[in-house]
Amino acid sequence: MNISLKFIPQRPTQPRNEGITMVMDKGLGMHQAEDLVETAGNLIDFLKLGFGTSYVNSNVKKKIKLYKKHGIKVYPGGTLFEAFLIRDQFDDYRRFIDELGFDAVEISDGSMELNHDKKCEYIHELSKDHQVVSEVGSKIAGLEIPIHQWISQMKAELEAGSFKTIAEARESGTVGIYDANGKANFELISEISKQLPLDNILWEAPQKSQQAWFIKHFGANVNLGNIAPAEIIPLETLRLGLRGDTFMHFLPDELKQ
Repeated sequence: MNISLKFIPQRPTQPRNEGITMVMDKGLGMHQAEDLVETAGNLIDFLKLGFGTSYVNSNVKKKIKLYKKHGIKVYPGGTLFEAFLIRDQFDDYRRFIDELGFDAVEISDGSMELNHDKKCEYIHELSKDHQVVSEVGSKIAGLEIPIHQWISQMKAELEAGSFKTIAEARESGTVGIYDANGKANFELISEISKQLPLDNILWEAPQKSQQAWFIKHFGANVNLGNIAPAEIIPLETLRLGLRGDTFMHFLPDELKQ
């Protein structure tokens, strides 16, 4: 169309380094995946095949090819990396991701204990052949991690070779950087954002209220993840001020009521 709205935030085009949207596929069928990329493929930067679903899904190779064809980086959830690792099968994990054609991986330690120096070694090793996103924070509800530890680990993982470091929230959005009710831990998030470049952080924000909170605090081009397939286009309207939660946010003062 030749019609455009004024005062709409500028959004970078793919491949993006900021304003990234990471989507979680928890088991979409091929027809659903095809509809997804046709409808919103230009809005998706990373597609995570959640937790261990890529090990179970029989058409996973076909889906990976489809997503990659549309310029989307695809990776298996970090829980699968941990499942291989805890069984002492790291070499098998490397063969698994190579045979399926993943071009990115997620390295996490949210479900198991892993020495952080060793975690950084895995990041460094895998970053030689794949784009790595690493996740900091525990999936265990109620487990408190000191703020200085969040920051030091995120910095170390970026230095080890991570493209982005993910702030853990799970697909529920009720652990890690949020409380049990899904409310953002402002002190933690504020300190992380002061100590690391925002472009290097991917905040998991599966709930609409969380997405709106981050956009209001950090702008339209904040990196957000664990977005449900049906919420990709609604998230983009939040980023552009085309939804009630952010409607006034990007308007000049003279237009605000």
